[in-house]
Formats: sequence, structure tokens, C-alpha cells
Amino acid sequence: MTRHTPFTPMHVSCATAVLAAALLVGCGGSAPPAEPLPAPTPVAAIDTPPPQFPLELACAGIGGQTLLGVEIGPEGTPTRIDLVRSSGNDELDRLAKDAVQGWKFRPATRGGQPVAQTIQVPVNFNPPTERPAACFALDAGRAPAS
Repeated sequence: MTRHTPFTPMHVSCATAVLAAALLVGCGGSAPPAEPLPAPTPVAAIDTPPPQFPLELACAGIGGQTLLGVEIGPEGTPTRIDLVRSSGNDELDRLAKDAVQGWKFRPATRGGQPVAQTIQVPVNFNPPTERPAACFALDAGRAPAS
């Protein structure tokens, strides 16, 4: 007849410790930690030429600021442009949108990958403080015939 030794609490806790150690080794406890993700980056302007400023409006002293909401796609180009605040002149607002449509950006990134991001872009139309000579020629062309 074979004699069996009953399990005692000491046997159970030793078995648990051995099992836990085996699981840790089996899970690759010695593997190097994962590389951290790169920090996110915001959109950055690369090529943003100013919009056309019609001579007639500049000579008349008409200016303002158009504020646009611009979604920059993962390719770094505007994918959507919304008017947030008007300059008060429809032509200047249209020229602002046209100019921004052609701008180039470095896209925002998340986890090292380019992503779309919406930014607000102010576009300023500042009439010259000193009237250009071309304005006088423009005025002469509008003078009523005698």
C-alpha cells in the first residue's frame, strides 16, 4: 500500500510561487520594453504666399482681416476651408480663401504618423499707409469726362 502525504498550506504556497515564476519566464519577462511613441507635433506653415490685394481696394483704403478655419490633411495641403470671420468685404474673403487653398504645410503627427488637423488662419489685408502712385493713375481713369 502506498502512503500519500496530504497537501498542507505550506505545499500550496510553494507550488503557487513556483507556478508564478514559471509564468513570468514563459511570458518573456526578460524582453526589452517597447519603444516610446514619438511626441505629437502641430501643423507648421511651409509656403504661405500672401493673397492678391486688388489695387482698387488698396487705393480706396479698404482692408481687413479674414479669419479662416482650415483643415490641413495628412499630405500637408488644405482639405477644407471655412469662413470663421469676414473682413467685411466679400472680395477680400474670396481672395483669402483662394490664397490659402494653395498653401503648403507640414502636417500634424500623432504616434509618428501624419494626421489631419484644423487650425485658424488669419489673413490680413492692410492698405498702404502712403498712397502708391498707381492709385493716382487709377483715379485719373475714373474721373468724369468734361
